[in-house]
Amino acid sequence: MKRKVALDVGDVRIGVAVSDMLGITANPRETYVRKGKTYEDDINYFVKYAKEEDADAFVIGLPMNMDGTEGPRAEVTREFGEALKEASGLQVIYVDERLTTVSAERMLIGADVRREKRKQVIDKVAATIILQSYLDGQSFKKW
Repeated sequence: MKRKVALDVGDVRIGVAVSDMLGITANPRETYVRKGKTYEDDINYFVKYAKEEDADAFVIGLPMNMDGTEGPRAEVTREFGEALKEASGLQVIYVDERLTTVSAERMLIGADVRREKRKQVIDKVAATIILQSYLDGQSFKKW
């Protein structure tokens, strides 16, 4: 089985998590700082990243409104995902990410992580929550 690379796409940073080879566990990897106003450098980085990780798909958090509709932020995320799909040839899977950043923040506060450190890691923790949610759903489907 191949790995999945999860992305929590933001305007400034992108949180990154990667699954284990068995597709059971999501592992936080990094917080990538976006390189500019265009997607090109960012897309190239993640295409190379997926190859290095031997990944077969990207799992991208889709920021939905609380009423389940997609707003402008979801549209921007889908544009990024489509560019990534086109450049990499890999499957792009969207996962509802409502409240993942809130969950990540609460988890870090509960672990007594200082505010400065939380800002550095919250995006990759959110990506990990997104990926774990996806992996858990896949495990459930196997039953």
